[in-house]
Amino acid sequence: MRILGVDPGLRTMGWGVIEVDGSRLRHVANGLCTSDGSDALGSRLMSLHRQLSELLSQHRPDGAAIEQTFVNRDGAGTLKLGQARGVALLALAQSGIEVGEYAPNSVKKTVVGVGHADKRQIDHMVRMQLPGADPVGPDAADALAIALCHAFHLQGARALARARAS
Repeated sequence: MRILGVDPGLRTMGWGVIEVDGSRLRHVANGLCTSDGSDALGSRLMSLHRQLSELLSQHRPDGAAIEQTFVNRDGAGTLKLGQARGVALLALAQSGIEVGEYAPNSVKKTVVGVGHADKRQIDHMVRMQLPGADPVGPDAADALAIALCHAFHLQGARALARARAS
């Protein structure tokens, strides 16, 4: 199974693709979708949508995961993040992909073991769990962590289903 993780952002949207084969995990690719801060909001959102749609065509994931929006003190920033997240959800829905949504602390706790891990800890654990992975930046490392979180949740759900069936 191929999973795309998305770390939404208006200026920089991180993405990461992993392969899951049973309990084996493999890094496929990672990168950043970016928008120009001097462009109008609509143009920026359209650019992110186009870039993400191209990634979906190129990597053809079977599933995807995205980080949930968290509310911070900057209401305008939270709203912009939500709009970028909406564009990502739209691109994923247009591709017919089922999407898991995870709170930032849940991703950190799943991948690092601590719900308030910092960016360096996330990057380190992503590299440990996906040998050969070299995230192009913190947003790409976060996206790979989101994909890993989704993979772990899917594995847990499958194990539970098997246990109930026996």
